[in-house]
Amino acid sequence: MAKTWLAACVAVMVWVGAALAQGADNRVWIQVEAQPSLTAAQNRLRAFAQVFPDVNGFSLGGGWYGIALGPYARSEADSLLRSYLANGLIPPDSYIAFTRSFRSQFWPVGTNLLAPSDATAPAPTGTAVAEPETPNVEAPEPQQENEIAVPDETPREARASEARLTRDEKKELQVALKWAGFYTGAIDGAYGRGTRGSMAAFQEENGYEVTGVLTTAQRAELMRQYNAVLDGMDLRRVTDTRAGIELLLPTGVVAFEKYEFPFAQYDARTDLGARVLLISQPGDRDTLSGLYDIMETLEIVPTEGPREKGRSAFTLTGENAKIVSHTEARLQNGEVKGFTLIWPAGDEERRTRVLQEMRASFQVLPGTTLRRDDTQGAEQTLDLVSGLKLRRPILTRSGFWTDASGTVLTSSEAVGQCARITLDGDYPADIAARNDRLGVAVLKPRDALSPPAHVTFRDGAPRLRSEIAAAGFSYGGQLGAPTLTFGRLEDLRGLRGEENLRRLAVDTLPGDTGGPVFDGGGAVLGLLLAEDEGGRRLPDGVRFAASSDALRAVLEEAGADPGFTVTEQSMAPEDLTTLARDVVVLVECWED
Repeated sequence: MAKTWLAACVAVMVWVGAALAQGADNRVWIQVEAQPSLTAAQNRLRAFAQVFPDVNGFSLGGGWYGIALGPYARSEADSLLRSYLANGLIPPDSYIAFTRSFRSQFWPVGTNLLAPSDATAPAPTGTAVAEPETPNVEAPEPQQENEIAVPDETPREARASEARLTRDEKKELQVALKWAGFYTGAIDGAYGRGTRGSMAAFQEENGYEVTGVLTTAQRAELMRQYNAVLDGMDLRRVTDTRAGIELLLPTGVVAFEKYEFPFAQYDARTDLGARVLLISQPGDRDTLSGLYDIMETLEIVPTEGPREKGRSAFTLTGENAKIVSHTEARLQNGEVKGFTLIWPAGDEERRTRVLQEMRASFQVLPGTTLRRDDTQGAEQTLDLVSGLKLRRPILTRSGFWTDASGTVLTSSEAVGQCARITLDGDYPADIAARNDRLGVAVLKPRDALSPPAHVTFRDGAPRLRSEIAAAGFSYGGQLGAPTLTFGRLEDLRGLRGEENLRRLAVDTLPGDTGGPVFDGGGAVLGLLLAEDEGGRRLPDGVRFAASSDALRAVLEEAGADPGFTVTEQSMAPEDLTTLARDVVVLVECWED
């Protein structure tokens, strides 16, 4: 950033005075910038500290703050200055400065290199400008400010230094005042009565003279308090040249793990459990839309939270009791780039600040994206996408359509501990009625549905020892369609004489629970109940079903109108399979 003519004049004057006194201290510096505010100087210092190991900040007087490299011996400084300028590492108007050019040092914190010394500090060993060998390029750790060494100002000087702040810097102070609980107005960079009042409240709270105008030191202290929440996050600028993305990452809690197209995965390195994904792939609008759909299926993206999906960008936020996940991606020039931040729930202040820094620093390196062969040992499984776990229900059971409006009967076991329930993977449903003594539940879809078919219940007792068929999603929906398991009706009562139960001889699986039990003609004679009977495990091949009469009573109590038949019919197995495909429903129980 070029200096203004005023800064240049100040620099020339202090140069002359320093040259006359050079013999008192043989150390020199390379001054690279001067800034009109402490905030701007601190921001630029952080940027230079990512390249140089010997960056210092000094007060120049008159409300100006200098950024200098060193100290060096004069011969070393001349050589480094030529090298840095030739490589474009420092501004073209950088120059050699002497110690007496500076008033006081405020960066790094606790350092005072202005005291006269005969010892000459060693020159830096190198500038590290070569292309990095590792995919995760981390900058040197910037110093954190814990105290301010800048002299305080009179109210008049404070107003003068405040006037030199940019609008963005003023907004930043308003953000910090709002975070501290002193400011409730708009973040507009306009310092009216509300902002002045909040500044006065901050001054009173921190033991300063109450003037309503923050001095440079007070502004720095406010920002120090605001940034204290980031202690331990070790925010560093990471340039992932393979993904073509550069941004600030909390390297204190995440570290690069691997590439799994289209993600560069940065996994947790502490018990905090934070994770970051960088998103990078070539594509178009269809690619972006497909990425959105994929992200919604992942375990790391809970279902509750705001979503915005446009033609060229989307944001996706999900939150549950364990994590908060934020994803954003944008299509530009044939490239889809973005990131996901996964953070533990309950740590909202740090999460919000880290997300803010990531968003503000995010930069695309055009012309470079991950490719499909950028995959490191991806495990091939239906439960993973690009090495990330798909969201899976905690329990899957079966159910069946009972009327044309989409009412479903299922086992009460299927819905016992669910935060939400879905039918056939896509349709959210609510519990309309539940009878735990019988072991059944009635579900109603939240949106109007028109199922392809619904069952007819058998009216009257079926014949003992007659053939039956239990229909259900035996394997939790992996096959995409229900299966039929054939068996016999062994008894019209339960083991204790319960008339609302039917005892079956059939080898079923847990996923079949809640599904219909058909007689030979395709009428429903019962609903398959859970395998545990009264807390006891039943022998293999022994199952119970709630009778059609008992199911009818439950449905009518829930306001449904089930259909019944008394006609004895016979249905071919292939027709029974077709019927099951139309009426059996996959019931999924989710924890979020």
